[in-house]
Amino acid sequence: MTRLLALVLVILSASTAIAAKRKLSVDVDTAEGKLLKQLTDEADPAKKLAGMEEFAAKHPAHESATWVLGEMTAAYSKAGQFSKAIAAGEKVFAADPDDLAIAQEVLKAAEASKDPAQIRKWALAASAAARRVAAAPKPAAEDEAETWKANVAFATHLDKYCDYALFALALQSPAQRIEIGELLASHSPASDYNKQLLPQMFIAYQQAGNHQKALAIAEQEAANDDMLIYAASKFYEQKDKAKATKYAKALLEHLAAKPAPQGVAEADWTRNKNLKLGLAHWMLGVLASNDQKWAEADTNLRAALPYIKDNKDLAAETLFHLGLANYRLGDTKQPDKARIVDALKFSNQCAAIPGPYQAPARKNAAAIRTQYRIQ
Repeated sequence: MTRLLALVLVILSASTAIAAKRKLSVDVDTAEGKLLKQLTDEADPAKKLAGMEEFAAKHPAHESATWVLGEMTAAYSKAGQFSKAIAAGEKVFAADPDDLAIAQEVLKAAEASKDPAQIRKWALAASAAARRVAAAPKPAAEDEAETWKANVAFATHLDKYCDYALFALALQSPAQRIEIGELLASHSPASDYNKQLLPQMFIAYQQAGNHQKALAIAEQEAANDDMLIYAASKFYEQKDKAKATKYAKALLEHLAAKPAPQGVAEADWTRNKNLKLGLAHWMLGVLASNDQKWAEADTNLRAALPYIKDNKDLAAETLFHLGLANYRLGDTKQPDKARIVDALKFSNQCAAIPGPYQAPARKNAAAIRTQYRIQ
């Protein structure tokens, strides 16, 4: 019998030339060709997948092996067998590291598997391939240039998606948020996802005790009241008066115009807002008092007192400085008696609170009573 001419079918597994190296060649005069013909004709998805598994196992070196593995990757993903999809796709990618379609398919299978290690691995692998394809020089031939243009567009889209995959992984994995966030920042420093991730990175660094990096984000962004109060407090602790003042004032301006966030009860927001207002005014007041800016100290400390009065330590320090500021403002050539009365009142209130300010406040109160003959 005359040998039949080989029937060769070339089927791309992507709409572009990205997967052009994956092809289906069917020679029905061979055992491999007959098996390929059977599995392509099979309408039942389960039987078709079984046929592809058989072919991949028996003929791993066949020129259509990567095509079969690519089809298996998609079939496994559709069936929810993501680990098998990843394993099959990995073999295709090993044979052609520029196969962006399979890289994307495997990355999506990794995401569906919710395996952080696989997501990370394939986001980086797919991105590297995408950048390599995107960097390829434009060919001179017009027909090749069109394919090149499509490949570059696909590669650019895929590279951005890889950034998103890392971003989403960082959001979903608090335990790895810092590691993945820093990986994204180093891998794609210009990605918009870095900025979107900063609020979560800010919190993660605080929880990890890395206050240096948390403070760097707070200074870089200063985007919300949590960052502003954090920056003001940290610089206050570091005795950096200029920056503590800068961020405390910025916090007051920010809170003055901010309504309750969506989804937050008004009472809860008011409580949170008042605490931050109290702390900002307290820092500004103490800093001003230490600089002998008595009027500024008095204004801020009076504003702080209603908000921090239930905190024994803060209340005592606030009252001590209020007593001192009002004494300095009232003890002039023509004494301001109202200020002197307030100075004594605040000093007495401070003296009633156990702690480091109690004894100095008692001395101040006694001195004021003696100087101004107040019983």
